[in-house]
Amino acid sequence: MKVPYFDLPAQIRALRPELDAAIARTLDAATFCLGPDVAAFERDFAAFLGVPHCLGFNSGTSALHIAMRLLNLDPDDEIITTPYTFVATSWAISYVSARPVFVDIEEQTMNLDPRLVEPAITPRTKAIMPVHLYGHPFDVDPLLAIGRKHQLPLIEDAAQAHGARYRGRPVGTFGEMAAFSFYPGKNLGACGEGGALVTARADYAARARSLREHGSSVRYYHDEVGYNYRMEGIQGATLSVKLKHLPAWNQRRRAIAHRYHELLKDTPLQLPREASYAESAYHLYVVRHPSRDKLREHLAAKGVGTALHYPLPLHLQKCYAHLGYKAGDFPMAERAARGCLSLPVYPELTDQQVEYVAASIREFKDW
Repeated sequence: MKVPYFDLPAQIRALRPELDAAIARTLDAATFCLGPDVAAFERDFAAFLGVPHCLGFNSGTSALHIAMRLLNLDPDDEIITTPYTFVATSWAISYVSARPVFVDIEEQTMNLDPRLVEPAITPRTKAIMPVHLYGHPFDVDPLLAIGRKHQLPLIEDAAQAHGARYRGRPVGTFGEMAAFSFYPGKNLGACGEGGALVTARADYAARARSLREHGSSVRYYHDEVGYNYRMEGIQGATLSVKLKHLPAWNQRRRAIAHRYHELLKDTPLQLPREASYAESAYHLYVVRHPSRDKLREHLAAKGVGTALHYPLPLHLQKCYAHLGYKAGDFPMAERAARGCLSLPVYPELTDQQVEYVAASIREFKDW
């Protein structure tokens, strides 16, 4: 049996009539940059989350960048974040000449450890930006409490967590702002690149709307240096189609994850587990073991696709050598990077494929 790590063509085939009709309407109207399709998606996604304002962007990275712009940071101001995530989280900080200050992760969730945040705060700290990693919510309440104590806003990187919930409430609704990515591989993915910034603050929304369109609120009048970060009309149209399916897709992801839990519970793997406060969207199903590389080779030979999220923490990346971190500074993140292995988890995965993946893992002897 062949089990691809991800099967986006299967999703597209199932939605093809809906997508074709939506894209055709956009083509007929020739509304390619922002326009009514993006506006409709913004309204729908805001309603899905229960937030007042949603702005579509050309990528999640751009949305994070604008979030940092809205904080009016000075060079060398500091943002506390995690070293164990995709690099775009820290790119947004670097783009505004601020400094990422890394804090190690929790063992169970692999999210930012709230117990380590307060000791990392300095007079230059301006915000806390954790990540809902792999679709599992970070522990929001203690971070909000720290933020209130030190007057630091919480910015949520929810790029992987569409539909995840913290204590019953959708993630992306707790901080001053939150950014989502609609990269095609996400739980809610565009037919190309896309992202969104959501917030309850009207002033942030108004300025972000201007910044994404060349710093302009009135055409050809530019209030500040801005960017061409507009979402394309076709992406707004396709995202509106896909958003209707997201709850069912997330439910299927959770069912697959729980089946993996049962089938793999007696193996030496360290399995992902939801915290008591969390309802994960299971963007990724990441297991851990020191023999990760050998297991990955074994699964490839069995026709099972896997991936690594993420094999090198940010503090050890060459691009951040200037920050002065070294190996051993964040042992939990480094341990996770050495042992992580992402198994297939997507709505189109069949029960038989899930069983085959688990059986192939159980056949591995070289632990």
